[in-house]
Amino acid sequence: MSESNKQFIVHPEISTIGLRGIYLIVENIVNKENDSVFQSYQKSVLKKAYEDASQLDLKEDPILKGFRSLHDAVGAPNRKNLSAPENLYKLLIRNEGALPNINLLVDIYNTISIKYKLALGAHDLSKIDGNIHLKFTDGTEKFEPIGDSTHKPIKAGEYSYIDDNNEIICYLDVRQVKKTAVDLDTNSVFFVVQGNADTPSTYIEEAVAELVEQVKKYCGGQEKIIGKIE
Repeated sequence: MSESNKQFIVHPEISTIGLRGIYLIVENIVNKENDSVFQSYQKSVLKKAYEDASQLDLKEDPILKGFRSLHDAVGAPNRKNLSAPENLYKLLIRNEGALPNINLLVDIYNTISIKYKLALGAHDLSKIDGNIHLKFTDGTEKFEPIGDSTHKPIKAGEYSYIDDNNEIICYLDVRQVKKTAVDLDTNSVFFVVQGNADTPSTYIEEAVAELVEQVKKYCGGQEKIIGKIE
């Protein structure tokens, strides 16, 4: 299956939990370690987020609470499964307003995630086996998170992004895997921009527009929306 023909398939049970999102492919990109102009933009976004965070109770923020509600709906304990944006805010606070540099694509989507409090992820399209399914797990899936060298057991009934090889590429809106991690050789990307019942579709669309603008500005490429959950 060619990369451009991969499909994003939403299974019917997902409609019951309040998940919203937009999913896209960006092809023919050129990733880099960093970019000084982007870093200036990122610095301004993180400065505002850090100032806001000093007055923010993460547990009471309506968007972040929406992710907790999603986890509750599928029986995933929030104490072990904080959403990606909440984890980023905790890291931002711990690092006094900074995020570590990974590579330019990762830094771009982390910055948009912080700005909008949405769960963003990027996956190397060439490393995804077949199509991508958003569905409830059945417990047989393979899951090897970034930063871990062993497969982790998975419970049934938790939503995840899963490829045709039954490998999780993103667990809930929490953890991505090393199999599809974006690196400097990545030239085609599957992006997740996920919200919840407290993030209107128009809000997610704003985040997607800014994500695409930043990626094309600094890495080039052509985008294609392949899925939307409203």
